[in-house]
Parts: sequence; structure tokens; C-alpha cells
Amino acid sequence: MIELYTAPTPNGYKVSIMLEEIRLDYSVHSIALDQNEQRSADFLKLNPNGRIPAIVDTDANGFSVFESGAILIYLAEKTGQFLPADPGERSVVLQWLMFQMAGVGPMQGQANVFYRYAPEKIEYAIQRYQNEVKRLYGVMDKRLAESSFLADAYSIADIATFPWVHASEWAGVPLEPFPNLSRWHDEIEKRPAVQSGLAVPVRIDLSANKDEIIRKAEKMLT
Repeated sequence: MIELYTAPTPNGYKVSIMLEEIRLDYSVHSIALDQNEQRSADFLKLNPNGRIPAIVDTDANGFSVFESGAILIYLAEKTGQFLPADPGERSVVLQWLMFQMAGVGPMQGQANVFYRYAPEKIEYAIQRYQNEVKRLYGVMDKRLAESSFLADAYSIADIATFPWVHASEWAGVPLEPFPNLSRWHDEIEKRPAVQSGLAVPVRIDLSANKDEIIRKAEKMLT
């Protein structure tokens, strides 16, 4: 049994989608970010960085893992799914996973903050991070012109990247200029496990709840 500590963010959705894809039994602990539950003493024992997601593997003597990319690798290795054993194929998956962890997530996260949440709209910062997201999307679009997935087959690289691309509108970056990335997004979105994972702990309608999301985000940033 996996205990998942999560919230409705792209990084949180990565792990719930993965758990649905590999069909492991799991329980959900919803962390209220706007109430700073991620900074509680109990949660900091699981993740000293005070960020979601985190997991506890009760079948492995309560072994805990934090950082979404590390969690995906752990679950892939535990089940033998979505991470090839061949060294070369494995390396390709990990390269694209690190591309998401080091590039897409941090840059799009900053675009979200300056475009949606910052009390002062700093045009330089908005353009700087939106342009970097567009550059990264362009890299993926070129890759996806020659491959159905980021690696040779559907993998944890796609699972990690999809929730961020799925929230592109929130960063003010449209997908239309990236036809191959758009195709990839639409195909992955149709997967039943992806749909189920996006509902854990709750599905967020970015277009219908903008004011509420912004209010909660501003509270988390204080």
C-alpha cells in the first residue's frame, strides 16, 4: 500500500497519475497548502523541504520518498513499469524526466506566479518566464515531431511533463503554436488512468475557479 500525500498541483498530479497507471493500491492524504499543512512537523518528517507530493510505502517498512521525480522513479522501479531496463532506453527516459524537473516545472511555475499571483504585474518577469516556457515547449514540439512520446514509448517522462503542459493556460502560454505538443497532450489526456489521476485529491477547473485559486495561491505565497 502506498500512502500519498498530495494537493491539486501539477507535481501532485504526476504521482496520482502514476499510481493509477501502475494500478497500485494507495490511500490519499490531502494536504491543504493554503493552511500550511505542508509545513507541519509531521509532514516535514516525510519531506524536509515542506513541499508536496510525498509517499510512504507501507510494504517497505514505511519507507518514504519525496520529490516528484524521485517518487516516479521509485514507483517505476518497484513495479517494473514505464522505465526501461535497457541502459540506453532508460537514459533517454531519465534525460526527458530531468528536462521537466529542471526546466519545464521551475520555469512554468515562475510564469504562473508572475502572470497570475504577483500583486504587482512586472512585465519583464512575465515575459522572461513565459518566453522560456515557450522555448522549452518548442524543444518538446521538435522532439514530438519525430516520436509519439518524449522517449521511445510512454514513460515516466510523459507522466511528469503532462500535468504542466495541461496547465499551460494558467501560465498564459497557449498550446496552438506547438502542434506536436498539442497532439501529445490530447492523446495522453484521453488515457483513463490520466483522467482518474487528475481527480486526486480533487480536479481543478482552471477556467471556472480563477478567483478562488488566485486567493489561495496568494495566501500560500505570504
